[in-house]
Amino acid sequence: HHTLAAWEQSAIEQLLQMPAMHVDETSLRVDRKNHWIHVCSAGHITYKFLHPKRGLAAIEASGVIPRYGGVIIHDCWASYLSYDQCGHGLCGSHLLRELTFVIDSNNYAWAANMKRLLQETCAIVAKRQSKRLTENEYKNLQKRYRNILTRGAKQLPPIPLRQNGKRGRVAKSDA
Repeated sequence: HHTLAAWEQSAIEQLLQMPAMHVDETSLRVDRKNHWIHVCSAGHITYKFLHPKRGLAAIEASGVIPRYGGVIIHDCWASYLSYDQCGHGLCGSHLLRELTFVIDSNNYAWAANMKRLLQETCAIVAKRQSKRLTENEYKNLQKRYRNILTRGAKQLPPIPLRQNGKRGRVAKSDA
């Protein structure tokens, strides 16, 4: 632990300079108790932080996201969204996993089209040294994306109105 302290500080400082950083967490058993490994990664740097909690207390204790000013890429977990000083992007792997579930459980065409759009875009960007779309490609992506969402909204069942006297969130479909 002491030998890696300097590397850890250097890794955190390098991550804080990156324009975008992927963040996630996963559970791990430690002495028969559930703990969480919080991960921050960008480029060739991956920083892992073990904490007994999953939420804001752990994120604050790691000291990375609270100091970060770039874009964090994540799974839309509410704890990440509570940080306003950084931008937010949704993780493509998490989106694909959710879309696969919606396709398998509901067979919605919009979900299959969205999954295809994300995979095609990823393949184009991955082949490029710049790792970017051209301006025209980006405009076309936005147009296709909005078209899929518009068609998808027509396929989804309406969200039920709140019953009089009922409290809490109105149940919606996963899709």
